[in-house]
Amino acid sequence: MSSARVVVPAAADERVLRRRAALGSFVGTTIEWYDYYLYGTAAALVFAPLFFPQVGGAVGVVAAFATYAVGFVARPLGGAVAGHLGDRLGRKKVLVASLLLMGASTALIGLLPTYATIGIAAPVLLVTARLLQGFSAGGEWGGAVLLAVEHAPERRRGLFGAVPQMGSAAGMVLASGGFWLTRTLTTPEQFLSWGWRVPFLASSVLVVVGLLIRLKVTDSPVFSNLRRTGAVARRPVADVLREDARGVLLTSGMRLGQIGGYVLYTVFALNYLTEHVREDGADVGLLAVLVASVLSLATTPLWGLASDRFGRRPVYLFGALLTAVFTGPAFLLLDTGSTVLIVGAVVVAVNLGHDSMYGAQGAFFAEQFPARTRYSGASLGYSIGAVLGGGLTPLVAASLLALAGGAPWLVAGFVSALALLTAACAAAAPETAHRPLDTTTSKNPETVAP
Repeated sequence: MSSARVVVPAAADERVLRRRAALGSFVGTTIEWYDYYLYGTAAALVFAPLFFPQVGGAVGVVAAFATYAVGFVARPLGGAVAGHLGDRLGRKKVLVASLLLMGASTALIGLLPTYATIGIAAPVLLVTARLLQGFSAGGEWGGAVLLAVEHAPERRRGLFGAVPQMGSAAGMVLASGGFWLTRTLTTPEQFLSWGWRVPFLASSVLVVVGLLIRLKVTDSPVFSNLRRTGAVARRPVADVLREDARGVLLTSGMRLGQIGGYVLYTVFALNYLTEHVREDGADVGLLAVLVASVLSLATTPLWGLASDRFGRRPVYLFGALLTAVFTGPAFLLLDTGSTVLIVGAVVVAVNLGHDSMYGAQGAFFAEQFPARTRYSGASLGYSIGAVLGGGLTPLVAASLLALAGGAPWLVAGFVSALALLTAACAAAAPETAHRPLDTTTSKNPETVAP
């Protein structure tokens, strides 16, 4: 009886299920990304002196950003495992497990002894915790987006797919705000000694809240129908790589400029502003990220709505091309040292360039794959692109900056190149906004045909 109501719910029940799915996706991804972004902020601000003091200077910063990249390396594995389980067992179960794993690994970071206490074991444990974070993040996104998109009304998939994407902005608000507040309430010595741990440990409370909400969410009606009809894929990862490899490649490519630009302004720029622009550059950078993240709570769903009306591809191309063109001018604005211009540069780059891609991305990626392998395909594309475009960007940028003697133009060229690759992949991807979402077991449904 309860199974039938999930598959064919009454109109009022359907609205309740949709709102609950959207809320569960948003709150869960907020907590996941809060945990994940904490690490990036800490890598830019404190990990070099605390965990890599033996190398110091620019090399220490590169080492700290290398551990940041490690988390991205684990994401495809997390995406593959979560995709297999999500396509086999359901979206909800995997999302609950990913939230628990992310919370545990983040709390572990907050409790880690530093290099001064246990020597080389400190960075080893830090990398281990970061790997667990990456594994969890690789599985979180696909399930959260599918839970929202597969519950969505047909003409609002872009909007519903943007709701879990808002969790990224909300997580960044909490992470940046948490670090800003801690830095404000402590002396520099206190912050370096124990203050930086507080935001990590606070994650435990947020995870409990997220679990209480996420456990009340029903699984997606699309997966429920697949299970009811016995059409669940037995080897979804292998199937999607064999049948929809083009979709995995295109979605991976569409991630490059989107996440590459984002981590440039929200992670790398914090260190760049401190080391090359002004002494309080980290505080100004955190303020800029905080302002842009608050605005993203509004701009991300608006871009999702725009993709419902104008199509996924035009919206995505706008963001990719703007990112490619604006990266150079953005560094000119950062180099002025003006708080207003720094905040303005980050707002344009994030709320126009990044958010237009990110707002359309949830639905666009989900629509590239058939129902039976959708979790696997979307998760793999998202995670592989994250490694190449996001995990390596701070590391490559720090290396290019050192190579250029502190001049940022090689960094700007690198991120612009990523954005142009993303634009090419978006142009090659099929437009799916005004086609029905595939709910069948067809290996090559019409909805993903070029």
